[in-house]
Amino acid sequence: MTTWRSSQKADRRARLLTAAAALFARRGFAGVTTVEIGEAVGMSGPALYKHFPSKDAILAELLVDASARLREGAREIVQATPSTDAARARTVIDELVAFHLGFATAAPDIIRIQDRELAGLAPEANHRVRRLQREYIADWDAVLAAAVPALSEAERQTRLLGVFGLLNSTPHSAGASGADAAGILAGMARRALLGAESSSGAAD
Repeated sequence: MTTWRSSQKADRRARLLTAAAALFARRGFAGVTTVEIGEAVGMSGPALYKHFPSKDAILAELLVDASARLREGAREIVQATPSTDAARARTVIDELVAFHLGFATAAPDIIRIQDRELAGLAPEANHRVRRLQREYIADWDAVLAAAVPALSEAERQTRLLGVFGLLNSTPHSAGASGADAAGILAGMARRALLGAESSSGAAD
């Protein structure tokens, strides 16, 4: 049963994670102290340790949670619309692209942190993140294989990794408004994945 006290504690924990993500993205993990993270939410340094044992634990939670949310979101999409034929699989590709773009747009700090800090995670957390990422890629790969059966596994992997890099560039697309940048990137991603199978009227 959720109590007022537990709810308040969860809220403080969430605010700490949000503040830490913003600081890590702006100044780098090494350039931020736990005192600064606490101060960002009006909390003393020692009080922060009631929620997280260390700064490394904060980074680990941010990146593990992000990877878990991506994997679960992709699985919900895939399971909701089974790829029983190529046309349906291409529809699922559109949904996966939109989902990933939505995440990158809503959590730009996490995207930036993952780019820079993943290699510095403690081994156990690093292993968890990479396992979740492999599962996420595997879900996309199964759909892409159904959408474009002629592609080899090696080519699918190359296309997928290139598209993830493209979609993750959303936080850096300052030259266009958010909606315009997302639409442009979605169209580029679809064409990169599906090639000649991509319809000019979809996702562009």
